[in-house]
Amino acid sequence: MSDNDDLIQPDRGQDAAAIHLVTKESLPEFARSLSGPQRALLAGQKFTGAAGQVAVVPDGEGWFVVAGVADPQALNSWCLAKCAEALPGGTYRLANAQAGPAMFGWQSAQYRFTRYRAAPADAPGPRILLTGEVGKIPTITAEVRACALVADMVNTPAEDMGPEALEAEGRRIAEAHGAGFAVVRGDALETGFPMVHAVGRAAAREHAPRLIELNWGEDSHPRIAIVGKGVSFDTGGLDIKPASGMLLMKKDMGGAAHALALADLVMQTGLKVRLQCLVPAVENAISGNAFRPGDVLKSRKGLTVEIGNTDAEGRLILGDALTYASEGSPELILDFATLTGAARVAVGPDLPALFTRADTTAEELLAAGRAQDDPCWRLPLHAPYAEYLASDIADLNNTHSNGFAGASVAASFLDRFVGDGIDWAHFDTFAWRPAARPGRPKGGAALGLRASFHMLKGRYG
Repeated sequence: MSDNDDLIQPDRGQDAAAIHLVTKESLPEFARSLSGPQRALLAGQKFTGAAGQVAVVPDGEGWFVVAGVADPQALNSWCLAKCAEALPGGTYRLANAQAGPAMFGWQSAQYRFTRYRAAPADAPGPRILLTGEVGKIPTITAEVRACALVADMVNTPAEDMGPEALEAEGRRIAEAHGAGFAVVRGDALETGFPMVHAVGRAAAREHAPRLIELNWGEDSHPRIAIVGKGVSFDTGGLDIKPASGMLLMKKDMGGAAHALALADLVMQTGLKVRLQCLVPAVENAISGNAFRPGDVLKSRKGLTVEIGNTDAEGRLILGDALTYASEGSPELILDFATLTGAARVAVGPDLPALFTRADTTAEELLAAGRAQDDPCWRLPLHAPYAEYLASDIADLNNTHSNGFAGASVAASFLDRFVGDGIDWAHFDTFAWRPAARPGRPKGGAALGLRASFHMLKGRYG
């Protein structure tokens, strides 16, 4: 990714081009302060002051920018993103407003995934924004980098972002913060996390399944757990997906990317928690020893699970991880997973489907999402739907056949593996943006990450 650390800098009076923010209503008054040729140039660029419009106007020896926004005194995360995308490289400052949350979009607009292809030679240089709100720079930049980490990991193809690479990323984050780090694999995984092992056992040796764990924080602080689904690639298993369904399956580890990025943010900002981060990392591959439809798996919790469909594998590995997280008696568990297509049918790609046991936790997350321009949408954790998972030969099935409420039924499955009385929130996120918008490139996307971080910050900051 491109380095965003220096895209927002303290304003110490450096030379910079001014950005004047206007609305449709305020444009006529602003235009009266311009010369005739400047007004003509604005008109020639068809600038009307509509939100998202950007125009460059010469001013003697230099030039300034006019940008349309809905309200210069109430900027959101994306109000300056179009400027950061459209303007040439250089240094800028707002002439009539404070950037506030728009510092996020200014930086995220300049994200580029460059692991396999360098930026074109004619790409603009960095666009730097000066601000007097110096105290906000570190946290906003940390959030930008966390979201970029999610995008980088999700954009990376499965061959280079398998379980071993997820482990390496977890180790890097742990070492950066002095956190404990452990990995369970092999015989210990088969014994202690049997569903994780069963889902991942068909993969090649270099993509062998494992359970990744980070621990950080003081024992006296409240214990929380963050869990992320780490399916590095999902063929669907023996219930194989069609080719079209596999095209984006490199992103099926998006939950793991969210969990690791959120854990990194929690540690970097020093929230007063005792953190456990868990990533069950597997590839749902096909070979002679792949788990089968009709198999009955034993879980870490002791529940037996009949396999109705091998393509409902994410809930299996999460079940073991959530059981393990619950054994530590945390006061809160957050999990992230690219779990169901049903969630996308219900709320589309932009909104992570949110399930919680507690109404207060749901409202905290929804409010944080609204405040940070990272919206979520709550779906019901409806107890009667758990009946859809009944099995004739095991404690439960991993899927249901009637086609109703798929996201809620999957969440009900997970609920069986979370300890009684534990506050729990589950994000069924897409982790992908199908089309670009200002500040939000096409590809891997952090959806629900900022909402979760600010919820945690509100509780434990």
